[in-house]
Amino acid sequence: MWCTCAHGGHGQRGRAPRFRKASARPAPAAPRTGLGDRGRSWASRTHQDHRNSLRCRIWSPTGSLPRTSRGTPACLGGWWWPRRCDDGGVDATGARLPWGAGVLSAIGAVVSGRGRHPSRAVVIGFAAAVLVGTVLLDLPIATATGRSAGWAAALFTATSAVCVTGLAVVDTAGHWSVFGQVAIALLIQVGGLGIMTLATLFTAAVSGRLKLRSRLMAQAETKALEVTGIGRTVRDVVLFSLVCESVVAVVLTGRFALGYGEPLGRAVYLGVFHAVSAFNNAGFALWPDNLMRFVTDPWICLPIALAVIVGGLGFPVAFELLRSRRPRSWSLLTRITVGLTGVLLAAGTLAFVAGEWHNPRTLGPLDAAGKVLAGFFASVMPRTAGFNSLDVAGMEPSSWLVTDVLMFVGGGSAGTAGGIKVTTFGMLLFMVWAELRGRPRVDIGHRALGMATQRQAIAITALSTAVIALSTLVLRRLTPHSLDSVLFEVISAFATVGLSTGITATVPPAGQLLLIALMFVGRVGPLTLGSALALKERRRRYELPEQRMIVG
Repeated sequence: MWCTCAHGGHGQRGRAPRFRKASARPAPAAPRTGLGDRGRSWASRTHQDHRNSLRCRIWSPTGSLPRTSRGTPACLGGWWWPRRCDDGGVDATGARLPWGAGVLSAIGAVVSGRGRHPSRAVVIGFAAAVLVGTVLLDLPIATATGRSAGWAAALFTATSAVCVTGLAVVDTAGHWSVFGQVAIALLIQVGGLGIMTLATLFTAAVSGRLKLRSRLMAQAETKALEVTGIGRTVRDVVLFSLVCESVVAVVLTGRFALGYGEPLGRAVYLGVFHAVSAFNNAGFALWPDNLMRFVTDPWICLPIALAVIVGGLGFPVAFELLRSRRPRSWSLLTRITVGLTGVLLAAGTLAFVAGEWHNPRTLGPLDAAGKVLAGFFASVMPRTAGFNSLDVAGMEPSSWLVTDVLMFVGGGSAGTAGGIKVTTFGMLLFMVWAELRGRPRVDIGHRALGMATQRQAIAITALSTAVIALSTLVLRRLTPHSLDSVLFEVISAFATVGLSTGITATVPPAGQLLLIALMFVGRVGPLTLGSALALKERRRRYELPEQRMIVG
């Protein structure tokens, strides 16, 4: 039985790859340092083993499992990866499995994310949630008529709910039954909190502790800066979400019951559904006109807008704001997120109020207070929730352009918002400012922005722009609608906003599949999807001479 090991002689130029025979004998123990073996943490002992495990492929039809010592990867189903025991070490069984069991084990490894990059597990988790939601919404019990909705409508709605977008090809209030609406709310909650976040919380609740693999997956999804304490962070995220949703649900329930005469059960149902949809920036509403009937009601618009803002700030920023109210003690992430969020909200409100003040289809019939409230609500929703209290199709083209920009920027990182994120937008502004000033480095708040972070910001913006441009060209060829409405629809889907000019239901099936792909890519992130689809990670152990090019 032989295996090819990329880590043996990898990176040495001109040398053929070496072949090492897998042996059942335990590997020699690592040399002890002055601190002893306990000086190395479990993560450091298994980190290299985990890296090597991803580069070793077994080529034996027997699928035998060599017994390994502590810290040595084990071979399961044709792939090598370490299995952590209860004592924190790595162990493997010496039993032999048939080749069919090895294949099934490999498939299970792909589904569960074992031996894979955490980003790939995140992508698979969201895809699995979409498939489960499609099956639920395709059931006859999910529709008001008792007939199957069809795979196209079920898939589109499930993707929109899991990706917390809000675009719909059917009327959410009239087409789906109570079962279907509850399924949509659950999909929104799962998609907003995150697949790996909920899985990590469940694992911690059952076993009482988290494995390193679970921590890495949760870190990849929540964008946490450190792996340590990720279990407590996940629990705080879930608790914070439930508390915010409960507060908004209570306010909305009281307003529906006392202000609009809804029965208590119906008022609670409406309050909970729209609180979940608002905090997770989904934008699903249980009225055919969305929230246009409440355009001048501050008891409906303001709680929903506040929930959208809090959910769109990002959990790290929200937690820091709760811990400290002094801006001087805030981190750079919080200062950029809060500052740019306030600037974008104020600028968007002024742009909508000024552009739609005399428009008879939007703000024209309202009084001054109603115009300001509607303008503020219209500025909040592109950050990135699909609620609308104004007729989007009746807006001026200039307001569409403002909405496009706000949707593209999106909200805060590590939250429920979409877009390229305000932190990315802020870094781009600082990079441009540093270049205009002729500074060799990008300084933000007495800190230098690293080159890797700058490359990520540029890559996210470039990839997002390319995806939007290409998708707009394709969708424009598939539909007879104007370019500005098609661009609006594409940005709304990619930024997981959910606002629409009213063309979603008229898009042909091929265009709907394109919108589904845009919603999925926009939710998991271009870089996350790219790293998940990468064949392998390569490290270069040499540097090439620098070459200066003419720019501009």
